[in-house]
Formats: sequence, C-alpha cells, structure tokens
Amino acid sequence: MKDLWIDNIKDDGMKKVADMAKSIAPRKATVMIYGESGVGKELMARYIHENSHRKEAPFIAVNCAAVPENLLESELFGYQKGAFTGASQDKPGKFELADRGTFLLDEISELPLPLQGKLLRVLQESEIERLGSTAPKKIDVRFICTSNKSLADMVKRGEFRQDLFYRLNVIPLNIPALRNRKKDITSLIHFFLNKVCQENDMELRTLTAEAQRKIHSWSWPGNVRELQNVIERTCLLTNKKEIDADSIELESTDIEQVSDLVTTGMTIQEAERRLILKTLEHTEQNRTQAAKILGISIRTLRNKLNEYKNFEDQGNLEG
Repeated sequence: MKDLWIDNIKDDGMKKVADMAKSIAPRKATVMIYGESGVGKELMARYIHENSHRKEAPFIAVNCAAVPENLLESELFGYQKGAFTGASQDKPGKFELADRGTFLLDEISELPLPLQGKLLRVLQESEIERLGSTAPKKIDVRFICTSNKSLADMVKRGEFRQDLFYRLNVIPLNIPALRNRKKDITSLIHFFLNKVCQENDMELRTLTAEAQRKIHSWSWPGNVRELQNVIERTCLLTNKKEIDADSIELESTDIEQVSDLVTTGMTIQEAERRLILKTLEHTEQNRTQAAKILGISIRTLRNKLNEYKNFEDQGNLEG
C-alpha cells in the first residue's frame, strides 16, 4: 500500500499531507491524524512507520472504540499475576509490545477520561506500570493517534483532557474526504483493481468509460474504504474483463425516512431502538458501518444493544 501514497496521489491537498507525513516520519514527535471514517488514517500511520527508522520494529494498533472500556486498561498496560480475578499469569500490554516501534491509538476520542490521565503520564515519562505492579517500566515508543472528531471541540465540552490534547496535537495531519479529492479516484480505481486481481489470481480487469463516470459521480460517504469494497465486490462478482456501469452497485446509506419508523405515541427510546435495529438490518449486522451511519461510536452502539438485550431478558423473566 505504500506506493499508493507516494506515486498515485494527484490531489494537491492530499499531496501536501503525504509530503508532510514523509518529512516527519524519521522524527519521534507524536502525530495526530484527523479525518472521516474510511479516509485512510491507519494507512497513513503505517506509511509514517514504514518511512521511519522504526520500520523493522513492531507497528501495533488498538482501536479505542472497539475494546470494551473495562478491558481497555489491561489491554494497553498489561497486568501482573494476581492483579485481578482471572489474572493467572503475567501479561505484557500493547504498549510494552510496541517497544522500539510505533503505537497507533485509533479513534483516541473514545478513550475514557480516567485512561486519558494514564496515557498522559506514559507520554511524559516514557514508562508504564502494569496493573497490579508498582514497578515502572521504560518504553521507547513513537505514538500516532487518529480521530474522526475534533479533539479541540471535545476539550471545550470537557470530554477530553486539555493537557493530553496538547501532548498529542504536536503534528496534526488532516486527511480530506474522498469527495473533496476526486482527482485521486482514477488512480485509486487502478490501484484497487490491480490489488484485487493479484490477490485472487484473476486476469486484470478494466472499467468502461461509463463505469468510471458512475464512480466519479458518487459522493463516497464511506470514503476510500467504501471505494475499495465496491471495486473488490465488483471484481469478484462479475466475469467480465471490462466492467460496465451496470455491474457496479452503489448503495445509499439512507435507510428509511424516520417518519416510516415512528408511530403515534411511541417514546423517544423506542424510536431510537427501531432506528438502530433497522440500520443494523440495512448493514447486515455490520456494527462498524451501522455506527458510522448513525453518527455514534462503536462503544455507544454496543452499549445500546446491551441495554436492549437486558430489557428483553428481563421481559422474558417477568413473563
């Protein structure tokens, strides 16, 4: 994927981002990458790692929204035997495993406030303490963080620590949405066509002019990730060497008008539940995609679903 960033970028704004990423790659400074879901934030982080002197060392990524809050601390910091029930042996955390390498904290905006303070200490002291231990351990790690939200706005609302924000926001990179850099679409199409065909031992496919126009006219709410999925799905589901416009299926994220889901007398909670479940049905139970459509974090979606399950279980018991 590295060549994608170096050779295939056409958009001037994206070129500036890639050039800055390459120039700061050899440094240890913390990098904060902003952008909508699917724009390629993790890919940019890997590009920085691969162009640094740490490239032979581990690149470890943790999505702060994907790990349950009660497990996130032990996942990051590790623990000593006996630190809690079930801790039958010592276990190093992800921070330790990334020693001498690069650590990506994906969707840092979802990091709980108590852990934000502990992360700040890691950044300041370059050391960690496992759960159940009082012995600090030095680590040499380059931190990169990503967010699809404005951390500055979260600081104003009291949802993110100001001191941590300043430690993270040393070098901010803003990756534009694909709809704002359509010059890159043609090169991305060719890149993903080549990638999919090589990985699946298929004859190289091409697109008709009409098919390319169809792709260029789409707004790409899911950004580069959505484009990649469309190209991959199209290649795998058609036997045509030259793919026409009819073979390309573009799905709108509009599921139903809210008025179709809401009935008279329904509570806000029930309307919310219906919308969430309908969105999951639309995405074929893909929680990441559903959370994106709903504009909430994966953790919030998971908590809502747990609430619904607990309510249903309680109803079954009462019945």
